[in-house]
Amino acid sequence: MRGSGVAFTWLACVGCVETFSGSNVQLDLASGIAAQASAFGTALPGQRDPHSHYTIYAIDEDVDLPGARLFALQRFEIHPVVDLASPCFIDAGPHVPYPGLHVSQYANAVAAATGITDIANPPASASEADQIAMATALQRMANVAALGAETGVRVVSSASTSDYPAVAPDCTGPDDQIPPPSCTLPDANARRLRLCQAAWAADPTYFEGSDRVLVEPLGGIAYGMVDGQNPVNQAPVGGAQFFVDEALRGIDAFAIYAELDAAADPGELVLFGRPTQPTRGVVHVHLTSVTSGLTAELAIFANLDEDEVTF
Repeated sequence: MRGSGVAFTWLACVGCVETFSGSNVQLDLASGIAAQASAFGTALPGQRDPHSHYTIYAIDEDVDLPGARLFALQRFEIHPVVDLASPCFIDAGPHVPYPGLHVSQYANAVAAATGITDIANPPASASEADQIAMATALQRMANVAALGAETGVRVVSSASTSDYPAVAPDCTGPDDQIPPPSCTLPDANARRLRLCQAAWAADPTYFEGSDRVLVEPLGGIAYGMVDGQNPVNQAPVGGAQFFVDEALRGIDAFAIYAELDAAADPGELVLFGRPTQPTRGVVHVHLTSVTSGLTAELAIFANLDEDEVTF
């Protein structure tokens, strides 16, 4: 009988799920917040160093301590959702016609395949499918340019200190260097695909966006978007969220700092705010800049294993 009791106890716990005692932090960042510059192109005015990040801190103002205590909750970066200058802004994954092709060359590849160099005057041999493919490729390139522009969509992403392998001097460069974007032959595409995917596998936080599905990057994690508008379809975008291990109750203040990857934390204070609880179970923080009109909003669902909010 003792053995039966043990078996019953074990069976009763099959499928038990350990609760998560941390918090869900939802962040709305105003469009004025600065993005990191591309590590592969020319920085635009107001952009931050490409080797930098932001950190959200919780602040405990303990009167028994000489100063406030800061607890880092989440590091993140802000990027245009696509970076045409990146050597790994490529087509990858299922159902792409040219795996490993740099996206900047997509219209050229379709033109070579269809023989259409002028969409307004296609050759007589071009089929209707060829003409649709070429028109679609041209529209894609226009979308990519709009998404990557200073006024395009910006993503709140995972933070990383990794770098890609060097870019080869030409299309037949060393096997451990990424072919330049202009190299479009199958062997160059295959080598680019292999090296880029190896870099993403080695560091799952290294962000590389995609124009195909904005919230499914090629590498890294997309936590959400900076508030703004998608220039392709004019739809509003915005809102990011993180799950953190801390149960964020009784926190005196929150702040967002901008920090260089190689520098000591914290860095430059960007936004600061004190929490209120206008809704049962939800902590709200209105963050403001001490030097500009920049704002952000935090909504915190604390102690998720004791959630007071019914959905």
